[in-house]
Amino acid sequence: MECVSEKKCESSFRKLILIGVTVGVISGFGAYLFFKGLEYGTALVMEILFCADLTLESQTAAEIAGWTPPPVVWLILPIICGGALLSGLIVYFFALEAEGHGTDAAIRAYHGDGKIRWRVPIVKAIASIITISTGGSAGREGPTAQIAAGFGAFIADILNLSPRERKIAIATGIGAGIGTIFKAPLGGAILAAEILYLRDFEADVVMPSFLSSIIGYSIIGFFEGYAPIFGAGPRSSGRSHRFRSSFSSVPLPQESASFM
Repeated sequence: MECVSEKKCESSFRKLILIGVTVGVISGFGAYLFFKGLEYGTALVMEILFCADLTLESQTAAEIAGWTPPPVVWLILPIICGGALLSGLIVYFFALEAEGHGTDAAIRAYHGDGKIRWRVPIVKAIASIITISTGGSAGREGPTAQIAAGFGAFIADILNLSPRERKIAIATGIGAGIGTIFKAPLGGAILAAEILYLRDFEADVVMPSFLSSIIGYSIIGFFEGYAPIFGAGPRSSGRSHRFRSSFSSVPLPQESASFM
């Protein structure tokens, strides 16, 4: 009996490793493509449609404050509304599960049957890129969590995992996505284990999630560098200091408020 138990433990451990590696690789490349989609989408809207200078990461507060409004300010509202309408239609006709923030849908899938249709990550990525790039009030966290959770469910289908292992794969995807898009592997692993419950902690998720987050972080870091997204740059004299910012995470309506 002890031998049987040891074999089961060894098999379970190997499967967790397999889940962590495969989900990490797919989620890493998926999060990177989502990141580049946001980057190119924002550049398209700002530089081509608005004909305005695009704020860049690692600029100083003074440089960002010197940003000038686009020459045709009235285009802001129709572009925002057009982006919202287009993303809404895509979600409505192709995958209603992709509506909303994203993290809540991933958590519902974990506590439900653990199944996510294969089209959901693609629809969520496209709709989110359109929404954020056109100035919608949204961010990277929720979409990335649902996209990577969908990849976890995809891996569960391919590997024919049990219901319990399927849920672990989904939670691992959440951690890998967050850890990759924000370049915070440890944070992604801990978030995947604690976000599933109000007053509990899913210990079985920590190891594969940490592994997948490191793999995803390594993938995006290979292409984009390993410097943290949020962090202070070299301090100068006085109280002023440099900081990093990402325009794609700042809702455009907040920027337009200074024009009114």
